[in-house]
Amino acid sequence: MNPSTTEFLRQRFTEYYKKTVLVAPSSLEQREWGFVLFNPGEKEMRMRRHIAFAGRTELFEYLKNLVPSHTYYSSAYYEKPDAATMGEKGWCGADLIFDLDADHIMKGPYDQMLARVKEETEKLVTMLTEELGIDPKRIELVFSGGRGYHIHVKDLAFRGWGSAERRELIDYICGIGIDPQRLFSGKPTAATGWQGRFREALIDYLRWLGTMNEAEAFAYLTAISGVGKDSAALFLKKREDLIWELERGPTTMLLKNRVIEAIVHEPEGEFKKRLDARAALADEPVTTDIKRLIRMPTSLHGGSGMRVQPIELRNLHDFDPLVDAVVFSTRDVKVDARFPLTLPMLGSTYQLQKGISTVPEAVAVFLCCRGISEIA
Repeated sequence: MNPSTTEFLRQRFTEYYKKTVLVAPSSLEQREWGFVLFNPGEKEMRMRRHIAFAGRTELFEYLKNLVPSHTYYSSAYYEKPDAATMGEKGWCGADLIFDLDADHIMKGPYDQMLARVKEETEKLVTMLTEELGIDPKRIELVFSGGRGYHIHVKDLAFRGWGSAERRELIDYICGIGIDPQRLFSGKPTAATGWQGRFREALIDYLRWLGTMNEAEAFAYLTAISGVGKDSAALFLKKREDLIWELERGPTTMLLKNRVIEAIVHEPEGEFKKRLDARAALADEPVTTDIKRLIRMPTSLHGGSGMRVQPIELRNLHDFDPLVDAVVFSTRDVKVDARFPLTLPMLGSTYQLQKGISTVPEAVAVFLCCRGISEIA
């Protein structure tokens, strides 16, 4: 990023922090804070951290004067949040955090990645509220400003949990360590949960097999380790009967079918893909980290120029990051693009060629933050 581009972004961020109404997290005096500054010429991003504030006024003045490109605070609460080492801080607990990042889910055009990660976020919110019984009033949902969403669960019941307890929860959310034997034991229930998801995935898989001709299905099954020709042929004949059994209440007897056992234990097969699609694909290390730094809601994301936007749970379905998290104007700005691209933003689609183009300020900020363009 050249000095002109850095100065352009710094001016736009300065304008934002002077005019906007910022929202500070609860118990901010117990949080550690970290900032990444606009430093032209530096190749690596360096964070200034181990900072604490006595109150909102001090924090907001700091932001207006420093004008960081990225602003973070700890999910953890500390006795001495500004201590120079983690051991000296005195950990007092931490919010439960979930991070959903499109980069971990799919690759593709930016708007498609954002749409896909929102689907996973909706799935996770449903799991937390309807399945695990977490009070929606204790959940804060935030668009990260970049490629995903953060979910903050601010409930005293979770604050003292260590990494091991958080690991068990995120494993459940992501469907890690599922034991088919347990899921097929006991009576099936109408309640949502992995028993139902596992059964649905297996029924879906069996119906998918039915879309193939007999030779294709036979070849597919016999390619699975542990499935012989005779077993595959018999399995295909009984496929409809197996679906009937699964719909009415699977038992451990089904797992005595060698083909089903091979299917559900295949590490990277078609069934695993269907089962994973029923999980919520949150970033596991973020949830297990009890000292995590997370972006401050209402701050700006230095990699996009968009707002780290708080969202009401009821508004998530209709939330459009490329409109609702864009804060800059539509005045014309000239940029020099490194390569041609198409970018949807503010309800329009912008097609840029390599070289100099005129775009709205909000688009220019995004392109410069992403390193796609320089100020012309």
